[in-house]
Amino acid sequence: MHTPSQPAVTPRETPGGRELDTTCPQLPQLPSDAAPRIAEPVAERRPTSRTVHGVDLADDYAWLRDADYPEVTDTAVLDHLKAENAWFEAAMTPHRPLVDALFEEMKARIKEDDASVPATDGAYVYWRAFETGGQYRKWWRRPVAGGPDELILDEPALAKDHEYFRLGALTVSEDGRWLAYATDTDGSERFTARIRDLLTGEDLADTIPETMGALVWSDDARVLLYGRVNAQWRIDTIKAHRVGSDAANDTVIYHEDDIGFQCGVGQTHSRKWIAVATGDNTTSELRLLPANDPFAAPILIRARNAGVEYDVEEHDGTLFIVTNDTDTNFRLVTASIDTPGEWTERIAPRRDFYLTDVSCFADFFVVEGRENGLDQVEVHQYAGGSARIPFPEASYSAGLDENPEYAVERLRLSYESMVTPSRVLERELATGAEAVLKELEIPSGYDASRYATTRLTIPARDGTPIPVSVVYARGFPMDGSRPLYLYGYGAYGIAIPPGFSTGRLSLIDRGFAFAIAHIRGGDDLGQQWQLDGKLEKRWNAFNDFVDVAKGLIELGWTSAGKICAAGGSAGGELMGVAINEAPELFGAVAAHVPFVDVLNTMLDDTLPLTPGEWPEWGNPIEDKAAFELIRGYSPYDNVKAQDYPPMLVTAGLNDPRVTYWEPAKWVAKLRELKTGKNALLMKINMGAGHGGKSGRFEHIRETAEEFAFFLWQMGLA
Repeated sequence: MHTPSQPAVTPRETPGGRELDTTCPQLPQLPSDAAPRIAEPVAERRPTSRTVHGVDLADDYAWLRDADYPEVTDTAVLDHLKAENAWFEAAMTPHRPLVDALFEEMKARIKEDDASVPATDGAYVYWRAFETGGQYRKWWRRPVAGGPDELILDEPALAKDHEYFRLGALTVSEDGRWLAYATDTDGSERFTARIRDLLTGEDLADTIPETMGALVWSDDARVLLYGRVNAQWRIDTIKAHRVGSDAANDTVIYHEDDIGFQCGVGQTHSRKWIAVATGDNTTSELRLLPANDPFAAPILIRARNAGVEYDVEEHDGTLFIVTNDTDTNFRLVTASIDTPGEWTERIAPRRDFYLTDVSCFADFFVVEGRENGLDQVEVHQYAGGSARIPFPEASYSAGLDENPEYAVERLRLSYESMVTPSRVLERELATGAEAVLKELEIPSGYDASRYATTRLTIPARDGTPIPVSVVYARGFPMDGSRPLYLYGYGAYGIAIPPGFSTGRLSLIDRGFAFAIAHIRGGDDLGQQWQLDGKLEKRWNAFNDFVDVAKGLIELGWTSAGKICAAGGSAGGELMGVAINEAPELFGAVAAHVPFVDVLNTMLDDTLPLTPGEWPEWGNPIEDKAAFELIRGYSPYDNVKAQDYPPMLVTAGLNDPRVTYWEPAKWVAKLRELKTGKNALLMKINMGAGHGGKSGRFEHIRETAEEFAFFLWQMGLA
């Protein structure tokens, strides 16, 4: 399904992170044991208790959740969070020269005046660009027929008066007249949509609050469809806004009553149809509206069936549907728009190929998927026949890039590996000729020949081989003497691709190897890989990560106590379980916006996302077995008196995905029970949400802080 450029709306996180980089100057030696001069913050214990399924649940730190959330005004709560930030700053003060040095070298790897490859869409060519020193992009276009460049959106101007800024959806009407865009200025992911007249450059009075996800225009550019967020931060309604009208009078196109489902709106690549989708993490249902009549009766493709997912494209009245109705590797079926529920198999499910997407163009369609965990792109003719696009390396990440037009003779692709900087490729379909339109430029220099990457398999305790992607400097000694950065996620069927990051070089050039554990719970090896790491099989994901750490030690990549582990959101949950189970393996841990108070969150159906996540974690309210399972691994509920590794924990006060009190409570309990004197730091962004601070350089500085923490703990600062 073709959708305008927008941030992905995923359950608790879109992992991936911060793209950073530069060369490695000599750094001053800093004291590794410099102690803060202020008192370590100790949260007050206020015992509370409740009984669930006959089990007494004690929670001494429940008070850290402000009763007025999402407003946080409780003085005691705010004072404690400020004390945590003061402790973090005091502890990091001796290492600020290292943070600054890392930041500068990472920044030096970024082309400051970088721009995207221009893409033709109708009568205009569009692109976006940073200016030197700019934290945010400017969005441009120029007529295909010739004419001056036109600035259509200036993010720096929109962001200048805000501590936080994020551009959400952005889309231009088919006639090129109207620009619809949405912004978030506090990290709460409740966007405000506006409409700009591109003839005058002025915004209309139209203001649409509380939106999230895509914005989609009708054919005649008079109607804008969008998703409205409710009080529980769930898109339960799709509305239609008439240009020039009061948003309070917008028409409801679809409303979802199931509190576990969330809605979205998109567009087929042909732009003939507007798609209204609803679903949870395991089930989907989709309706189509004609783009030339968005108020028409919607066409239901197929009614929801628990556990069945599908997505839809369209070509000349034929629907192309990717679905898992018969197989977890998905298949491609077709149907007439007149009888959308009557499906005919076009591509059968394949044991070795995980089908993830289909995109329909005027003269061909493209199938994307993964084979043995590696991305594949296949071009299919409507009359029959197909060809797979080859990629040169043994481990890489690839897929379709921006291809906004429907009738094309060339395809744009994205490609990168852990040693190859990202590229935009253009492939001539008739001849197979391929050109590099853009390669990530690293101003401070990058020599790929200095680095190597490999893909390992390490057996988990149940014998399942777990893929591991590793990048390192050539000549890396396999004697266990070096530190290793180990990243993991393992949830929601989100695969972690073996892509390129300039930021990693700052650790690799200081002797680290960098590894990604492709553990169960993600869909790196297909949907079954996801199913084998969720619900009653959730322990597989945690065990996989610990077993990968042990396997890397056995292979000589590192040794116990020299692994710096990191993960965010559900990956932060992974960090919490790993340090409860095997703290001795890790020399330091970074848990970013960690989902660690799992039991309490899943027991509270008033919280954002909780009902929609029961298919991922289980419903402990109704299911005692799910309750016991979650209680057995929930990091907050399983903190115990033991020697935990040094830890850096981050949080966002306005985070709607992982509420701020989860990491705050966890850190408080760790301080209470942990033995030893290892550092425990928490940094809470008081004006940001799930993704941390906004602006490309602010992201880099936060990564520099994490890396400095790891180097400090490894004795390399």
